[in-house]
Amino acid sequence: MRLFPIVLFLTFSFLAKGQNLYIKTYGNSKDKTIIFIHGGPSGNATLFEGTTAQNLADLGFYVIAYDRRGEGRSADPNAKFTFEESFQDLNSIYKKYHLKKVILLSHSFGGIVATLYTNKYPQNVSALVLAGALFSQQETYDHILNTLKKKFSTDSEQLKKINIVENLNKNSAEYRKGCYELAGENGFFKMPNPTAESKKLFADYEAGEFYKTNIRNKNAPLVFYQNEKQNNIDTRLLLKKIKSAGVPIYGIYGKDDGVFSLAQINSLKAITGENHFALLDNCSHYLFVDQQAAFLSNINKWLK
Repeated sequence: MRLFPIVLFLTFSFLAKGQNLYIKTYGNSKDKTIIFIHGGPSGNATLFEGTTAQNLADLGFYVIAYDRRGEGRSADPNAKFTFEESFQDLNSIYKKYHLKKVILLSHSFGGIVATLYTNKYPQNVSALVLAGALFSQQETYDHILNTLKKKFSTDSEQLKKINIVENLNKNSAEYRKGCYELAGENGFFKMPNPTAESKKLFADYEAGEFYKTNIRNKNAPLVFYQNEKQNNIDTRLLLKKIKSAGVPIYGIYGKDDGVFSLAQINSLKAITGENHFALLDNCSHYLFVDQQAAFLSNINKWLK
C-alpha cells in the first residue's frame, strides 16, 4: 500500500505586481506540479478546489489553484483583465514557488490563457492539458446559436431572442454573454444523466466553504473586451506550433458539452493525437465533476 506524503494544505495571498493574488496549494511540493487555470473572465477556481484539487493531489501531484487578478477571490479594482496581465500573475506564481516547468491544466476560457502563455513561454510548461477548454471561440458561438435555431425553428419568440444576440457586435462582451446565457438556459452545460457521484460532489460543494467564496466579478468581461485587443481567438495554429516545439498537449472533453461541435472536437483531436485525447460519455462542461473518476484516471495516465 502506498503511503501518501502529508498533504500540505496552505493558502497564500501574496503581492503580484502590487495586488493580492489568491492562491492555494494541495499535496507535496516534491511531486509534479500542476497549475489549474480557471474559466472566465469573471470565473474562479472554487468548483475545482471544492471538488477535485485534493483528489488530484492524492494521486501524487502538487496542485496549485489560484484566481486571476480581479476575478474571484483576487480582488483588484485596478485589474485590466488582459492576457498579458494574466501572464504576469502566472509568472509571479512561478517565482513565488521557485518553479521551473509545470503542467498547465486549463478549463473553459482558461484554455485560451494557458495556450497563449505556453506559446510565449514554452520553456515554462512541461505539458498543456485542455479540459473542456476553449480553442476556437467564434466556432463555439456559431455552434451555440445554430444549434438553438434548429431546436426552436418553429418558435418565433425564441428565434427573436437568438436573432438579437446573433446581430450583436461579435467582438463585444454582450455578444459573448448573450451566447452563453442562451446556452445555459437550454442546458448546454449540464450532463444528461447525473450520477450519484456527481450529485454528491455538487451538493458537497454547495454546502461547503468554497461555495461561500464563489465570487463573480460581473464587470470583468466588460473590462476585458475594452482592454484586450485579442478576442474570438482560434488557437489551433498555436497549438500545432506548441506541439512542434516539444510541449505535449492533451485534450479531455465531455461528449455532451453543448458548446463544442463534433467538428471542433475532431479538429482538436487531430492536433493532440489519439493517445492524448479523451471524450467522456455522459459528461458536459464541468467534466472534473460530471465524471471525476474518468477525468482523474486520464490525467494520471497521461502525466505520471
